[in-house]
Amino acid sequence: MRESEVPQEGSRTLAGHRKAVYAVAENGKLRLVPSRGWEVEEIVTRQAVEDLERRAEQARARVLAGESSPLEYHMYRARMDLELLSQTTGLWRWRVRRHLRPAAFARLPLALRRRYAEALGVSVEALGKAE
Repeated sequence: MRESEVPQEGSRTLAGHRKAVYAVAENGKLRLVPSRGWEVEEIVTRQAVEDLERRAEQARARVLAGESSPLEYHMYRARMDLELLSQTTGLWRWRVRRHLRPAAFARLPLALRRRYAEALGVSVEALGKAE
């Protein structure tokens, strides 16, 4: 996309902020150009957020039914997936997946709970609940 073609429609998902996008300048080189966003981007972002909110509610229902650990609910509430939580905590995916089971989560040592809580932006106490 050329520098003059960078959309400036304004997006509610950016809350009035701008973001940097790469565009081709007149001299043919790539350059960072501020953008206020565009409608298509806003639609896709909203769909992704709605999907994660739906997953969080489904996870909360599974937690209340005893089928999953509160970690799954907090993961989706923080707009993460298994891969991102694994990368953020520095734990193997299979370990994170295992901790989504209620029995495995209940046996987690405090150090691992702290690690998850920090990555998810919640307190250690809140991590144990799906509220």
